[in-house]
Amino acid sequence: MISRIDLRGTAFSEGSPGGGIDRDLLPRADFDVEAALEKVRPICEDVKHRGTAALIHYAEKFDGVVIDQVRVPAEALRRALEELDPKVRAALEESVRRARLVHGEQRRNDHTTQVVPGGTVTERWVPVERVGLYVPGGRSVYPSSVIMNVVPAQEAGVASMAVASPAQKAPFPGHWGGGLPHPTILAACALLGVDEVYAAGGATAIAMFAYGTEECRPATLVTGPGNIWVAAAKRLLKGRIGIDAEAGPTEIAILADATADPVHVAADLISQAEHDPLAAAVLVTDSEELADAVDKELETQVAATKHVADRILPALAGRQSGIVLVDTIEQGLAVVNAYAAEHLEIQTADAHAVAARVRNAGAVFIGPYAPVSLGDYAAGSNHVLPTGGCACHSSGLSVQSFLRGIHVVDYTRDALADVAHHVVTLADAEDLPAHGAAVRARFEWTVPGT
Repeated sequence: MISRIDLRGTAFSEGSPGGGIDRDLLPRADFDVEAALEKVRPICEDVKHRGTAALIHYAEKFDGVVIDQVRVPAEALRRALEELDPKVRAALEESVRRARLVHGEQRRNDHTTQVVPGGTVTERWVPVERVGLYVPGGRSVYPSSVIMNVVPAQEAGVASMAVASPAQKAPFPGHWGGGLPHPTILAACALLGVDEVYAAGGATAIAMFAYGTEECRPATLVTGPGNIWVAAAKRLLKGRIGIDAEAGPTEIAILADATADPVHVAADLISQAEHDPLAAAVLVTDSEELADAVDKELETQVAATKHVADRILPALAGRQSGIVLVDTIEQGLAVVNAYAAEHLEIQTADAHAVAARVRNAGAVFIGPYAPVSLGDYAAGSNHVLPTGGCACHSSGLSVQSFLRGIHVVDYTRDALADVAHHVVTLADAEDLPAHGAAVRARFEWTVPGT
């Protein structure tokens, strides 16, 4: 069901990134964004030139849904919230409450440094003006992704935000609303006070945010997870819009030793595999006994799980998943740092000390009672995280994602005069004499020392 990679006896280089491990030896999904670029390019160009008409066309072509408008009516948002299952509403409200606690603490304050008397530099934090927030559809419905996008944007102070999610076919089992995003998505938007929502999915949604349409103004920044077409559109349009990341297939890595419970480990691997056939589930362990026990647990638990044939089995059997055997937890740390997982669980003895040495991960979950699914919904952390090894250089979505730092320079005449000769000297050293002249022009005398 799941392959094994035996790295026991492999030489590890202390001090080298990822222990000097060849990252190509580690499990990873095939996810060729570059190849997808040429397929999304004409789609994005069509949205640029035809706007809403193109979005309506692609909703029918890709989603099989006939729609006559892209923006979701306010009445649909209101109705979705009114008819939401009270238990689901209570769970969403608690998720929002915890996310606000965590993200509210991430706000940055302006800071002024006095460089010299009369000369200050202030770093001022300003939210982006408008954001487009993408919430995936398709195999599953993700109201949790509405929360993970909207809450940090709101806490950052973004004044204008819009959500896009694919149109769904009617009727939903027990639901209404064909031609709209899923009612639970709409309810989550209404719960958070977001009234600008669009039935647009994949590359078309990213193009809508980038170029704008008759119904939707262009955005400054686009965030949110999605499939390969979303990632390709983000890469294509980056520069015209800011992006958070090119999210690839979701992934979990678990670093575990003989103290870990194989029931927990198997359950957590399966929980990630149920997202998508390309989802990655990786166990790194120094215990062959644990590996064998997890294999047995996978057989038992998978048989009793939903979405087996279409998602879980292909994900667990794919090249992106596997059990990696190492000699020691020290070497296991090198492996997970080289892998740089979106989600990393530490299920070892002294898990806190081991977790403190992790350098590359989107989010770290410590011990037996912090499964990734907690972070997906109600830990308070954000679940929009870097994938595909990008956690070695990128962070998950946060309040900072929606802020820009602006340096404000304030110098008096005397403060400028004091440093003017250094400015002129450096300008001359770079053969940019007009830079120096711009300083000289502010004084009636020759700048001292020049």
